[in-house]
Amino acid sequence: MWGASNRLLFCASLFTCAAASVGCSKSPGTADPRQVGDPSRGAGLISWYGCGACHTVPGISGANSLVGPPLTHFAQRGYVAGMLRNTPDNLVRWIRDPQKIVPGNAMPALGIDNRDARDIAAYLYTID
Repeated sequence: MWGASNRLLFCASLFTCAAASVGCSKSPGTADPRQVGDPSRGAGLISWYGCGACHTVPGISGANSLVGPPLTHFAQRGYVAGMLRNTPDNLVRWIRDPQKIVPGNAMPALGIDNRDARDIAAYLYTID
């Protein structure tokens, strides 16, 4: 009924769909940002650390730069920096020391301590 080329195309399509659903699926970073940290404090820290000099961050006045990726819909992203599953612990690791995770990337290590990183992460998880 199906020729060899049609079967091959069908199998390739199934493989592509399966790979996309496993590797690129969107999953919320966390269900409750308050379990990560204090989102309202995180908003102030995003301004204080100057994150808006490189990123667009919804809800943060003046944070509308496009040097780094916009952080819109952050809670729905599957990955942090395209490298780490979007989990609170991974996001905090990235915020604290992005150079340790991807040496030479454009995001500087700003000396952000664990508490501040958790609060920044909590705010980012409020961005749907």
